[in-house]
Amino acid sequence: MATENITPITIEATINAPVEKVWEFWNNPEHIKKWAFASPEWHAPKAENDLRVGGVFSTTMTAKDGSMSFDFGGTYDTVEENRLIAYTLEDGRKVKIVFEAAGDTTNITETFDPETQNPIEMQKGGWQAILDNFKKHTEEN
Repeated sequence: MATENITPITIEATINAPVEKVWEFWNNPEHIKKWAFASPEWHAPKAENDLRVGGVFSTTMTAKDGSMSFDFGGTYDTVEENRLIAYTLEDGRKVKIVFEAAGDTTNITETFDPETQNPIEMQKGGWQAILDNFKKHTEEN
């Protein structure tokens, strides 16, 4: 998919946890299964993560009523522990996640190429909801 003329979308959140914990909760499949969905009607029953350059990841996101399911996955392009992850999704879109440590808090800035099927605001809202779910899971555990 060509993305030359598409403006990337940026979302962010400040997590009340040190960067080492944030990194662990972001990348450990057991944690990913507990936050990688946008609403309570969904869940992530399966997550795999090979966190290294050239490694692949896949998370299955499923509606709890069984009406819909999809795999979200890609290949890592850059991995800098506790600082940066960049990857290419299976459809060719690029994603970059920056982790900025600030004492006992961590700011996450996620920038991604939008897809062409859904409105920009819907995509931004969905990704932000997942990031907010991550924040809640990390801060409560």
